[in-house]
Amino acid sequence: MEQDFGIMGMPGVGFFGLLLIGFLAGYVAEKTMNRDHGFLTNILVGIAGSFVGGTLAGLVGVSFYGFLGNLVVAILGAILILWIFGRSESRRTR
Repeated sequence: MEQDFGIMGMPGVGFFGLLLIGFLAGYVAEKTMNRDHGFLTNILVGIAGSFVGGTLAGLVGVSFYGFLGNLVVAILGAILILWIFGRSESRRTR
């Protein structure tokens, strides 16, 4: 059974789950990439990471569902975003 989740939803979690996953993914990515962001930035990076990670997972055919699946995909996407941002920032400072 297919469900439509809309732009502010994730498979298996609601809106508040999206915010919690966003914060946790942003926090883990921040610590992994040795950055120092605030609470709101962590949420935004984590939510953006969930969309990036979800899109990439869909392209390679990886299925994920529920809180843990979304969290793992969001963390990987957030790390990718911070890595790309860090590389582009280091090129500007040269």
